[in-house]
Amino acid sequence: MAFLKTILIILLVYYLFKILVRMFAPKIFGYAARKTEEHFKERFGEFAQQAQRQEERVGEVIIEKKSVKNSKPSKKVGDYIDFEEID
Repeated sequence: MAFLKTILIILLVYYLFKILVRMFAPKIFGYAARKTEEHFKERFGEFAQQAQRQEERVGEVIIEKKSVKNSKPSKKVGDYIDFEEID
């Protein structure tokens, strides 16, 4: 009798879970879709603002010079060692 009672409880929980998923899954997916949409709008808004700033600069000439380093390599590299071949 305990075995049948256990099987009945498992089936009851399974079907109850299926019913709850059917009721709440659309709401959960809708919430996730709204959050994703808000995230994309936020990211795209930042991108659009950057594009507008770049469009305002069309035709503007900017010259950037790199700093010139006058450091010359030192002529003293190190000690010179003369090697001889040994037969």
